[in-house]
Amino acid sequence: MANPLHGVEAYVFDVFGTVVDWYGSVTRQLAELGGSQSEDWGSFAEEWRQGYREYTARVANGGKGSTNVDIMHREILDGMLESPRWKHLAPDWDDAKRQEAVYFWHKLDGWPDSSNGLRRMKEKAIIGTLSNGSVRLLVNMAKHANLPWDVVFSGELLGSYKPDPKVYLGAIHYLGAPAEKCAMVAAHIHDLRAAAKHGMKTVYVRRPTEDGNLRQQVKSKAEGGEVDIVVDSFDELAAAM
Repeated sequence: MANPLHGVEAYVFDVFGTVVDWYGSVTRQLAELGGSQSEDWGSFAEEWRQGYREYTARVANGGKGSTNVDIMHREILDGMLESPRWKHLAPDWDDAKRQEAVYFWHKLDGWPDSSNGLRRMKEKAIIGTLSNGSVRLLVNMAKHANLPWDVVFSGELLGSYKPDPKVYLGAIHYLGAPAEKCAMVAAHIHDLRAAAKHGMKTVYVRRPTEDGNLRQQVKSKAEGGEVDIVVDSFDELAAAM
């Protein structure tokens, strides 16, 4: 059987959840900042992330909002601290503390296979981000988690958020390669479906915090599914290349 990744020259990656463990990293940092062991910081992180999903979807569909993720995260955080569930935290969260929390998203730890797997892939192809994160956030995160990107594509740089077509098409344009020679790598099936609409190859990575029960149902085209390949780690993907 032919290798479904044959001819791919460039791989672009969703970052939050696919390359880095946003949930574990943000939950840990919140606990350190908040100081309260009784607070459900995991739920706080999940609600913050859900706000991110809703905000980016709104902008991708033409709604109002910033394409700078730091501004977005601060707006969501401020809203959460005014909500009935979290308003008890607000008196202790001054402007400086809120900004410190916003920058937690710049310091997310990679999954155990991320750094080594990306380095192996980098020897064979161009690798870069295609993330809704802003440029400085993605660069800071790369330094923190030792992620060896060749290029950083972001929603901020391309003027919208995924799944807006211009994000995928913009990356393809700047990579200077036909869409079929570019692959989108993500732990989110909706991201890959959007990329496939523009002719990109698709790689699904199973990650424990992403896609819920759906991640066990995603199959490769060889198995009758909709993505080109399914892997459990970047080392597995590097070997498949």
